[in-house]
Amino acid sequence: MLTLNKILGVPCRLAKWQIHGFLKSFTFHPEKQLLHKLVLGIETSCDDTAAAVVDETGNILGEAIHSQTKVHLKTGGIIPSVAQQLHRENIEKIVKETLSASGITPNELSAIATTVKPGLALSLGVGLEYSTQLVNQYKKPFIPIHHMEAHALTIRITNKIDFPFLVLLVSGGHCLLAIVQGVSDFLLLGKSLDIAPGDMLDKVARRLSLIKHPAYSTMSGGKAIEHLAKQGNRLHFDFRHPLHFCRNCDFSFSGLQTAVDRMITQKEKEEGIEKGEILSCAADIAAAVQHTVASHIAKRTHRAILFCQQKGVLTPSNAVLVVSGGVASNLYIRKTLEIVTKATNCILLCPPLKLCTDNGIMIA
Repeated sequence: MLTLNKILGVPCRLAKWQIHGFLKSFTFHPEKQLLHKLVLGIETSCDDTAAAVVDETGNILGEAIHSQTKVHLKTGGIIPSVAQQLHRENIEKIVKETLSASGITPNELSAIATTVKPGLALSLGVGLEYSTQLVNQYKKPFIPIHHMEAHALTIRITNKIDFPFLVLLVSGGHCLLAIVQGVSDFLLLGKSLDIAPGDMLDKVARRLSLIKHPAYSTMSGGKAIEHLAKQGNRLHFDFRHPLHFCRNCDFSFSGLQTAVDRMITQKEKEEGIEKGEILSCAADIAAAVQHTVASHIAKRTHRAILFCQQKGVLTPSNAVLVVSGGVASNLYIRKTLEIVTKATNCILLCPPLKLCTDNGIMIA
């Protein structure tokens, strides 16, 4: 087993004792008549430019976000240089909107927190450059934030939850299971060996040419698959479950994507249509793919829960599974995980849908 920081990249710039010390300084003492501590969070790890101001009690004073989804749908996927340019065009406006909505000035901030990893290097650079300017201009402390750790801890904004707990992070860039032992203290149990589930669903949506379907043309690939799957019959296609014989908590989605692509090609030949046209069985394929992804995620999560219970990490008093990340907004996957948690006497907690996707609140 490895820690989350080791598996996902460069070590954090602040030592663990420095982070804990800074957070402890956020205690509010009314008798001293101190002002609330306010943190500006900036998020630019992928294709959303987001910011928010949160105080030390978890209250959200203001937020703003600019999504690049429509632009990237037209290009058939996220082009890093395009994402970078869009971040540059919007970040100042988003931060100003956030501060305005919060009713505060930059001078009133206690610190500025920014996503520094993991993510698209060009996108991350925009947020880091802008926040550095603010830090130098207003002489504020800078807090580097790990994007996946922020997703994992978002639930503590909306729910009172103690450490440790099990977290499943599923998104367009990552898929992992970890024990959250404290702030910046994670024990990794399993991760994707290749691509992420969100990335795979996006690619299947593009292969099915769902952008040409009027009902799904403005949706992200994963969201389009979820909606189309409601009209399909998953039993019409049977895709093999990944890592069926591997007794661990890792994930794999690239083999499934290859199998789906091969099936789509076969059906195109059978229906006599060109690549890029919409298959009559597209809904059935979407339903089968979504079910296979959900089932794979559920089985690996079930194994992780059993491991934690066997080792005494999760006891009846703290048996909590937190599911976060963009793919966690998929309601079919959530319902599949509900079956797992009910069978293992665990509590399933998910942040509100708007906090599952990338946002500035989780960074602040």
